[in-house]
Amino acid sequence: MSENTDPKPNALWENIKVIIQALLLAVVIRTVLFQPFTIPSGSMMPTLLVGDYLFVNKFAYGYSKFSLPFSPNLFSGRILASEPKRGDIVVFRLPSDTSIDYIKRVVGLPGDRIQVTNGVLSINGVAVPKVEDGKFTSDYSKEPGIDIPVYRETFDNGVTFDTLDETPVSPGDNTREFIVPEGHYFMMGDNRDNSLDSRFTVGFVPAENLIGRASVIFFSLGNDTSFREVWKWPSNMRWDRIFKSVQ
Repeated sequence: MSENTDPKPNALWENIKVIIQALLLAVVIRTVLFQPFTIPSGSMMPTLLVGDYLFVNKFAYGYSKFSLPFSPNLFSGRILASEPKRGDIVVFRLPSDTSIDYIKRVVGLPGDRIQVTNGVLSINGVAVPKVEDGKFTSDYSKEPGIDIPVYRETFDNGVTFDTLDETPVSPGDNTREFIVPEGHYFMMGDNRDNSLDSRFTVGFVPAENLIGRASVIFFSLGNDTSFREVWKWPSNMRWDRIFKSVQ
């Protein structure tokens, strides 16, 4: 009786094993290291645009239950925790509904006093320098528009970035003073007049809700182009934003 030398079953099993290993590696990378994130709104313009696809560094601040798929309640707080810096752009779970991811810039650290007066941000009683830096026109049809004034702000730690100030009389241009509790952070969008953030219903964000720091843009489509509209990619790709670091 001759042996069965047909290699097909073994080759099929080897292919299955390779696929399983690749899937497990992808899950580990997404869970432990980097998570893809899509910018769904204009709240972080001009820094991040609708249609930007970026990687979020999950190792940057350590891990909480929100770092894991389905957010299992395996432990509380954070492990391997590291504090975000003022000016970091962070993806976090919305405190009022932890099924929703938000992305904003860290403005206030625990113990800080935050206030906006006549459109000028103050941290611990000191106004953040705000200098005119040109105009911004969006290729996103819904907001914010054409020739929006841009202002460059610089934090006390040297982090500098552009913000938009569409109107001097928006609801977020004059606020009460907020005192950031321990273990929480105050978040704001760079599109100051079109951002639902800690000035409003988002409130203070617990450290446990942080998912990671926005790291690099790996893909970007303009003009309201859907990722599924592959035939539109060549004419709507923002080539200058591919592999651009997020600051």
